[in-house]
Amino acid sequence: MRQKAANELETWLNLPKSSSFFTRKRVRGHATLLVVVVWTLYAADLTRPGLRDWFGQVKGTDFVHEYVLGKIALERNEPLLYDYQGQLQLSRQAIPGLEGESYVPVYGPQVSLLYAPFAMLPYLWAAALWMFFSAAIYAACCYAVWRTTPNLREEGSTIAILSLALPAFFNLIAYGQNSAIALVAFVLAYLGLRGRKPFFAGMALGLLLYKPQLGIVAAVLFVLTLEWRLILGGLVTATSQLGIARVYYGKICLFDYVHTLRNLGQNARILEPKLFQMYSLRSFWQMLLPWPRAAFALYLISAVIVLALLYRTWRSPGPLSLRYAAFLVATVLVNPHLTSYDLIVLAPAFLLIGGWILGNPAAEGLERTKWLLYLSYALPLIGPAIRDLHVQLAVPAFFLLLIALLAHSSQSMSLQSSGSDDGFTVPA
Repeated sequence: MRQKAANELETWLNLPKSSSFFTRKRVRGHATLLVVVVWTLYAADLTRPGLRDWFGQVKGTDFVHEYVLGKIALERNEPLLYDYQGQLQLSRQAIPGLEGESYVPVYGPQVSLLYAPFAMLPYLWAAALWMFFSAAIYAACCYAVWRTTPNLREEGSTIAILSLALPAFFNLIAYGQNSAIALVAFVLAYLGLRGRKPFFAGMALGLLLYKPQLGIVAAVLFVLTLEWRLILGGLVTATSQLGIARVYYGKICLFDYVHTLRNLGQNARILEPKLFQMYSLRSFWQMLLPWPRAAFALYLISAVIVLALLYRTWRSPGPLSLRYAAFLVATVLVNPHLTSYDLIVLAPAFLLIGGWILGNPAAEGLERTKWLLYLSYALPLIGPAIRDLHVQLAVPAFFLLLIALLAHSSQSMSLQSSGSDDGFTVPA
């Protein structure tokens, strides 16, 4: 009955009934076209001399705030860490020609220390170096996951093209953002779980303290599954970061940070000026409904549903590749504040799902999963173009992909035939 319904859906959507649509040639062709178009246009946009590109945007945009944090760290100027007006004045002094841009200080005090070496350089040189640094981290993370996935070993060039074409990678570089750090945390955690080292995996996830909203799903999931060694590892890394900040700046910075977090709601509109660039259940309902309270209520309800689906997936007998991919997809959906460049954390999920698909060609519902994977990869590219529809199409695609991962993970143990997994299993 399920297969009949699937065939009827494919016929209605005019989709191919076999997996022939997703041939290597077609996938490589789509990705290559995207690489050429997107990166050529971006390179041309950067040819304008000076601080701004041809569209009038500051090159590296969000790196302005990170650069200012680095300046604060160099000067050990703790009072400026959460002083909006003070940072605004410092940014004008440190970056000649900067006007109009302002950023709400919300990062933990330890984050500023990371940017201190970059702040020693002029802004444009520092931004270029940070972009290169982020690209190198991204490449290393993709390579690390690819190496753990035997079914992708012969597809190295295809994976490289797909990695370059990923819309989130373009946004990461163009905005000069720091989401590559989160990517490192999730990749190291996967390697830790795969190697049966939960304490190490937890330490890796503790890096997410710099963007604590990315750690919400991890905290809920691993408390529910009683993974205490993993939780302990996360606490060690998180407290170490705050301890370093306290030693460097003094304890006042920690109180200021807590006060800032408590007042985040007052700055929500400043932090999220363009909802069409946000990709989570919260922004999905905010765009769809004009009633803030109803939208928030639906976000909470749908977030609980996602967490329940993830819990079932994580406790299933399926391979770690699918369960961890589901964990990353759920992290994106539940995150209350997730922007286009943060979608970079889905790169390992795409690789793991792709490897599993190649290793399980006879799995039930595989064609639907391929389409959901394709849409989850590509739809963020058109988010800004459909903002007037008030529907972020990528979010439903992520949700349906999570359901597909649950279905595959809940099938028999034979799903682990892909050979890409650790065997890490939560306690029964």
